[in-house]
Amino acid sequence: MARALYVTDLEGPLTLNDNAFEITAHFLPNGAHFFALISKHDDILADIVKRPGYHAGDTLKLIVPFLKAFGLSDRDLREFSSKTVKLVPGAREAVHRIHARMPTFIISTSYEPYVRAVCEIFDFPWENTYCTKISLDAYTLSEQERRELLGLYDQIVQRSQMQIPSGARSLEELSPQDRETLEFLDDVFWERLSKMEIGCVLREIQPIGGPEKARALQEIVQRTGIALSQTIYVGDSITDVEALGLVRREGGIALAFNGNGYALRAAELGCISSDALILAEIAEVFAQGGRERVRSYHAQGAELTAHIDDAFIARSEQMRRRLRGEEIGGLG
Repeated sequence: MARALYVTDLEGPLTLNDNAFEITAHFLPNGAHFFALISKHDDILADIVKRPGYHAGDTLKLIVPFLKAFGLSDRDLREFSSKTVKLVPGAREAVHRIHARMPTFIISTSYEPYVRAVCEIFDFPWENTYCTKISLDAYTLSEQERRELLGLYDQIVQRSQMQIPSGARSLEELSPQDRETLEFLDDVFWERLSKMEIGCVLREIQPIGGPEKARALQEIVQRTGIALSQTIYVGDSITDVEALGLVRREGGIALAFNGNGYALRAAELGCISSDALILAEIAEVFAQGGRERVRSYHAQGAELTAHIDDAFIARSEQMRRRLRGEEIGGLG
């Protein structure tokens, strides 16, 4: 068996957090509602509208002007992130076992301060990570724009959450109210905010999600010299779809761990487990026997299958919510 490569998302497979959601919920009034609404907007733009230049995970740059408007600093992000990391059971041991066996990398849409905090907990090499670089302190915000952003924020949080019908492929399948909310948010971000000085964040911050994860994965392959066919990629959400699809097409292992429907439909294999140690088992089986050995592996205490149907997706999403909570587990 040729040398194997292990690449994983962070939030979901290894940690229970959604750091950006938690930051917003903690520091901004009605922040949980705000983030969930912007996240749903993100899902619609990335998966249904397929807006040119827009990628799954761009929520993490859309919220930055509002974090600035409420006075957050780099120190706030660092201190909050370092204090709030929650690991999936077994994650620390799983990472140590996998990293001892094969080159291991993390590709995360999360902000850099959070990924650094997790690396310290895992004693994981920072140079083996890719994530969203951000510095709130690097941007200035005029008082006029701050007041304008706070006014827009109040309007946004008064909106009801949007609902995406299962399998929706066009905006016509959304309710009239949700289409109106989508138009309102498009106006906020692509007309009003983009014309502000602080709107430069929309051009300068590059979240590592969607195709950016696939590009990072290709860079890792070049760095290590290990083919995608010898790679396991583990993801769980809409930001992993392109990376999962890339590995699947090239004959590697594309695995959705406690994934939502977006990730599971892109993956070759789905795994449901309350313990991340199963990921170390799968990695070791792959290193010993390759792709087909993993496909035939019978995991104890976990459900591992290539038969991903609606019932499996429902069970996976149920585990996702059980482990991470309803609010975080329900995000795209």
